Amino acid sequence: MLLGVIALSFGFAAAAAQSELSATQTAPASQSPSPSSSHAASNPAQEISSHDELTTFKVNVNLVLVRVVVRDSSGQAIGNLHQEDFVLFDDRKPQVIKQFAVEQPGSRAAAAQQAQKKPEEDSGSTLPPPIAPEHYVAYVFDDVHLEFGDLARVRDAADRHMATLAPTDRAAIFTTSGQNNLDYTDNRTKLHETLDRLNPRPISRGPSGGCPDISYYMADLIQNKHDTTALQLATADALKCAFSDDRRMMAAAETLASSTAGGVLSQGEHESRVSLSVLRDAIRRIALMPGQRTILLLSSGFLTPEMESDYIDLVDHALRSQVIISALNARGLYTVDPLGDISQPGPANEIAAISRVQYATLGASAEEEILRDLAYGTGGSFFHNSNDLDEGFRYIAAAPEYWYVLGFSPQNLKLDGRFHGLKVTIKNAQKLTILARKGYYAPKHAADPAEEAKQEIEDALFSQEELHDLPIDLRTQFFKPSDLDAKLAVLVHVDVKKMHFRKAEGRNQNNLTIVSGLFDRNGRFITGNQKIVDMHLKDDTLANKLGSGITVKSSFDVKPGSYLVRLVVRDAEGQLSAANGAIEIP
Repeated sequence: MLLGVIALSFGFAAAAAQSELSATQTAPASQSPSPSSSHAASNPAQEISSHDELTTFKVNVNLVLVRVVVRDSSGQAIGNLHQEDFVLFDDRKPQVIKQFAVEQPGSRAAAAQQAQKKPEEDSGSTLPPPIAPEHYVAYVFDDVHLEFGDLARVRDAADRHMATLAPTDRAAIFTTSGQNNLDYTDNRTKLHETLDRLNPRPISRGPSGGCPDISYYMADLIQNKHDTTALQLATADALKCAFSDDRRMMAAAETLASSTAGGVLSQGEHESRVSLSVLRDAIRRIALMPGQRTILLLSSGFLTPEMESDYIDLVDHALRSQVIISALNARGLYTVDPLGDISQPGPANEIAAISRVQYATLGASAEEEILRDLAYGTGGSFFHNSNDLDEGFRYIAAAPEYWYVLGFSPQNLKLDGRFHGLKVTIKNAQKLTILARKGYYAPKHAADPAEEAKQEIEDALFSQEELHDLPIDLRTQFFKPSDLDAKLAVLVHVDVKKMHFRKAEGRNQNNLTIVSGLFDRNGRFITGNQKIVDMHLKDDTLANKLGSGITVKSSFDVKPGSYLVRLVVRDAEGQLSAANGAIEIP
């Protein structure tokens, strides 16, 4: 039956697309129903129907995912561990691991399928389908925090690294300032030109470097942690630079130090929130790419006081979107000059000089914690304390050969938004290093099963992983009514007899949500189509009248070019299949 134009519920762009549903009989060809028939003979009324409303699905609510990389003493990731080898603790309480998977990132990319065309409709071309992009890499330059020398070095090293990308790689450049961004492409010239335009772009330059010179780290100690030692050091600096070491002005110097710390803290918090926001957007954008997805965060690090829930939310989003974040501390091998910069006043005395070195060293270590946490929490790599940036790019861009995904449902979880510490151990571990996220925040409200199911389908659509829970087969066809226009057909055949049905009211009941997504040659989403098929089948219909199954056809109006097709099918029981296709329309 003709089902007309279906609007996708995920907020995708509207498309000139239509879907058709038919049943396939195991009968002579002359008796087989046409895919375009308005009423298929084997679809008894009310037994198979279709609509464009979301259905309530069974889902794993409050499932916490933990990606774990285990390395041996030589630093190599190992992949021969089993579920029973792991012990997972939530706030020191052992948890039951309900989901377990061993993943090899390099095996995710699916081979492009040979396009199948109707002999009477195709253009006579025998061109093979395009090669699907397999790996998307987002280079995120923290130009808000990086100084010129560090940015110049990491920019040049990135240029050399991009020259090694494979033809199936797509790269994008993002900056925390939001300037000089470049979307995913395989155009090496555009990538090089964009890199050349990168420069430090701090949001504001004061009051740090003024009088007194207070770092963001010290400002956090003074304002948030009420550290009297840090305040005394800042006061001594203020007394020297503003009041010529006049001890009678000590109270004024302390007031100046405190107010300056407040200004530095406000500025630093703003820059850190902007950086986290850009990184969140980078995860969202790369999650729309159908393949292996890696973010390379290139930064000197930054502090995130009072923002722990923000960056842990980033880890959650990245894990659920199958995005790896790896980080490189572009500062390289860090050393501190105890006398400070020539443009800044020297320390008040030898003790102050030693304290300044200590705070600078501790600040640099605290700033890179966010890089380490994001990398280890998502299964990525972290490179620091080295000036060999070429080796750094090689190290962070190479995904671990193996990682493990552990999932558990917290017992008696309170919806209070509280932080829960996580720890993963391995039974009988010998000289193994375990890298995993350090915790998660409890939700503040109950999850909506329908929203969870919708998110699961959307995540699968923008993946490239082949899934086989349901018996489906994907085919693509096209025909060209003119040289400038084409109609692309995406057909999914479902072997209904191999599905699981639940018995209710004397019928065999289940439903299918079928989503087709169309992407360009660089993996950018173009449009999508969703169809829900409800089945309330009599025993005789299921046993004798459905033949080999049902076929759903979606049609897209397109222009000649290279396209990637992604198909996701999910039933009411939570079974999900996904397949990839690629087609070249000359």
